[in-house]
Amino acid sequence: MVDIVNKTIGQLVADDYRTAEVFKNHNIDFCCGGNQTIQEAVAKRNIKLDDLLREIDEIQRRVVDDKEDFMSLPLDQLTEHIESKHHRYVEERIPLLRQYLNKIKSVHGANHPELHHINELFLASAGELAMHMKKEELILFPYIRKMVEAKREYKELTPSHFGSIKNPIQVMMRDHDNEGERFRKIEKLSNGFIPPEDACNTYKVAFAFLKEFQDDLHMHIHLENNILFPRAEVMEHELNN
Repeated sequence: MVDIVNKTIGQLVADDYRTAEVFKNHNIDFCCGGNQTIQEAVAKRNIKLDDLLREIDEIQRRVVDDKEDFMSLPLDQLTEHIESKHHRYVEERIPLLRQYLNKIKSVHGANHPELHHINELFLASAGELAMHMKKEELILFPYIRKMVEAKREYKELTPSHFGSIKNPIQVMMRDHDNEGERFRKIEKLSNGFIPPEDACNTYKVAFAFLKEFQDDLHMHIHLENNILFPRAEVMEHELNN
């Protein structure tokens, strides 16, 4: 912890971009004010050093839980996992990324015109993902949970208004394809999420968060396309035969 206290905020964010979230929550400037140490920053504000260090430690200890056996997880629990982990992540990250991308577009857009296109693509993705997740949460996932309940309690499955579950699944998979393609364009425009040499800390953090967002999206789509949807189709077939 002594090393962290003596590091500048800019160095900490460069080492682990996730710490930017902690500084932002405390209105500590990690971009233009990134040359100050944590000790200097807390001295200017009504913040306890130990509390800030604990928050940084907690965020650095986070690990991605991608080793769970999702193939054997009951489908109702899998839908809950996708909602609580991936849907909530998207909802939390979109406002932050909108803010960062708009800021770097305004400051660096003249020298890096690709930022305008990246911003447009992300805004389109944010809107489409919001609608996509609502369709899952209000239509598809509740039906999957009804199927699980019917199978578990030996009940007759009430027919849905959309016919076979294959119909909404096809819509969801088209949405996935569209967002995958949109982020491939963002990745190409951003040079693989590698910021240019003249990038400020906000620029670097924005690209790091974009990369993290894409990684989460890939896991999100994998869980649905490759695990949830095929298993849901099999379950519907078993219940109807």
